[in-house]
Amino acid sequence: MNLIHKPDWEETKERYLAWWAGESLDRCALAVYAPRDNVAKKPIKLPDDPVERWTNLDLIKELNEDDFRNSFYGGEAFPIWSGGYPGHTSIPAFLGCPVTLTRETGWWDPILTEKTWNLQQLVVNKEGFWWKFTLKLLQTAAREARGKAIPSIGAFGGCGDTLAALRGTNTLLTDLYDCPEKVRETELYLMDMWIEIYREFYAIIQETAEGSAGWFQLWSPGKFYAVQNDFSYMISPEMFQEIFLPAIEKQLEFLDHAVYHVDGIEAFRHIPTLCELPRLQAIQVLPGAGKPSPLHYLDTLKYIQKKKKSLHISIAPEEVETALANLSSKGLFILTSCRTQSDAEELLKKVKIWSRD
Repeated sequence: MNLIHKPDWEETKERYLAWWAGESLDRCALAVYAPRDNVAKKPIKLPDDPVERWTNLDLIKELNEDDFRNSFYGGEAFPIWSGGYPGHTSIPAFLGCPVTLTRETGWWDPILTEKTWNLQQLVVNKEGFWWKFTLKLLQTAAREARGKAIPSIGAFGGCGDTLAALRGTNTLLTDLYDCPEKVRETELYLMDMWIEIYREFYAIIQETAEGSAGWFQLWSPGKFYAVQNDFSYMISPEMFQEIFLPAIEKQLEFLDHAVYHVDGIEAFRHIPTLCELPRLQAIQVLPGAGKPSPLHYLDTLKYIQKKKKSLHISIAPEEVETALANLSSKGLFILTSCRTQSDAEELLKKVKIWSRD
């Protein structure tokens, strides 16, 4: 079934299947976004109240429709129906962390502030405002996306990062020395919780999504999520392996497809460990804000490809030819954006020429 806003969706799904398998068709996987030609953008006034901004479902519907109408989805790009990801529809909020929202983002205040903590404290409040809102948002996404877009399953937590929100980042860093066994135990407990939440959310969006998509702009015919541990930026490979890897392995066993979101150059130290995980299909290399392009780290990118993991990079359109001159198109996914639809269409034609095995 093709989508109103993605008429080549059936072909796109085939390209995703090839990428997940570490292969390519007649080119690398390329998602290129651009403003649609000859469409006048409609100004939408956002409310001053940030809670209203993130919870008004009529507004969220309008924002999604406006985005779909104005966007060209080239190659493996596709429309995702979402309510945004400032942190209000996530496990810390479900467990009771106070959420502060702005019109652009949000953050949590920790609730596990005592020296030690009891796992029985960590229970999802299914009568709470944010849990009920999230279910309503997902139901709206599944309904509104039908035939037009893919509903997002959301961004509701990652290994290490959820506990950092519950404890506070600085406190969790000291916990790694004071009570590493407790941290590992809690991570496994939180991952069991994550899996149960995923099952509930997936049941809502599955029929419309024909699989799943989320905050990370990829699609899978099954259960997909971008696995991450941004907290790991601050710890050694040995600590990462000992304390956090068991929960990540449990997450990968549950998912059908996963890309690991390596965020920041200091997190690159964990890539050798990640490349040895048999259930992990792909790795995203994201140097981080203010850092050079991923192509500045070609040795790292080539290492991932040598280890037979699919690779995801975000680069400028003028870098695409260089990327394909240095990397195999097999299992390579490039995310980019162009100034115009015409530029994006031209780039897609050129990538077929530039791609090489």
